[in-house]
Amino acid sequence: MDAFQPIAPRPSPVRTQGLLPWMRRNLFGDWRNGAITLLMGALALWALPHVVDWALLKAVFAADADRCQAARGIGACWGVVTEKHRLIIFGRYPFGEQWRPEIATLALVALLVASCVRAFWKPWLALLWPAVLGLFFALMLGGFGGLTPVPTDRWGGLPLTVLLATLSVVLAFPLSVLVALGRRSKMPAIRSLCVVYVELIRGVPLISVLFMASFMFPLFMPPGTSIDVLLRVLVGITLFAAAYMAEIVRGGLQAIPKGQQEAADSLGLGYWQTQRKIILPQALALVVPGIMNSFIAIFKDTSLVTIVSLYELTGAMGLALNSDAQWRPFKVEAYLFIAAIYFLFCFSMSRYSLWVEKQLSASKNR
Repeated sequence: MDAFQPIAPRPSPVRTQGLLPWMRRNLFGDWRNGAITLLMGALALWALPHVVDWALLKAVFAADADRCQAARGIGACWGVVTEKHRLIIFGRYPFGEQWRPEIATLALVALLVASCVRAFWKPWLALLWPAVLGLFFALMLGGFGGLTPVPTDRWGGLPLTVLLATLSVVLAFPLSVLVALGRRSKMPAIRSLCVVYVELIRGVPLISVLFMASFMFPLFMPPGTSIDVLLRVLVGITLFAAAYMAEIVRGGLQAIPKGQQEAADSLGLGYWQTQRKIILPQALALVVPGIMNSFIAIFKDTSLVTIVSLYELTGAMGLALNSDAQWRPFKVEAYLFIAAIYFLFCFSMSRYSLWVEKQLSASKNR
């Protein structure tokens, strides 16, 4: 009897990797997708030369208002970004001290990036967070070591946007988990309190919450007591974000089969052990897209703090142009500039969310 001879693997008759298979799968899957792809491609080919002509070939990059006026309707005026970029990015922070918010923002962004990389998920990372936040506030506030004191109402631009978004996310996420657990609690008092909080916050727009936190809340404080406006705004955004995120987390908790809880009870695990080791990891993994969507919304919603005279990125742009009639007609270019900054941050968060989903799906498929 002949010994078994395995057949050597043969290449697939149809390529499944590469550009052409991707286009066939995503752009030309059927005749409808193919027709839409061709239509959008034709529109892009028609519009691209006009966009390139306006944005690059006939654009004015120098900070020359006269040349920009001459090019109106013909080419873009990126000179407004050249002239006003420091005021847009740093707001009303003193011009000679703008190296301080620059270093503070770079440190905070570097911390966020490190926190998203698995290689840095070490115990020392938890200690790095208060250290970097302390450095941020120390540089921004000043008042020591020869640094000029700068009150929080002079902060603005990108540093303020990154600070509000970061602290709101960091504070809102654990609060949302507690509220979601509270809504599913068997204790009527806790459940009712969480329901009232969520429904009350979700029933009003963020502008109303910011208005209440900034103007109405101080009226209930004892005479002579003053709370910094930045702290009030931070609390308002955090409470607002936590209410919406709590419903996302609650959706994940409801998707976990009841048998998981019963299995944990049979093993003798306590309530918090069950939530920490069994229920919450599965629930949060199910709602990663919703949580990241909430994070992106928080980052963009920081633009509403202008209503309380805190000029973050969008507010600083308006402040930079509204105070100078010479550059006021070129708001489109300025808006495109800050839109690119918002897109960079939001797209990065979106791609990170996709990476997390891929890692979770890989762990489930093992």
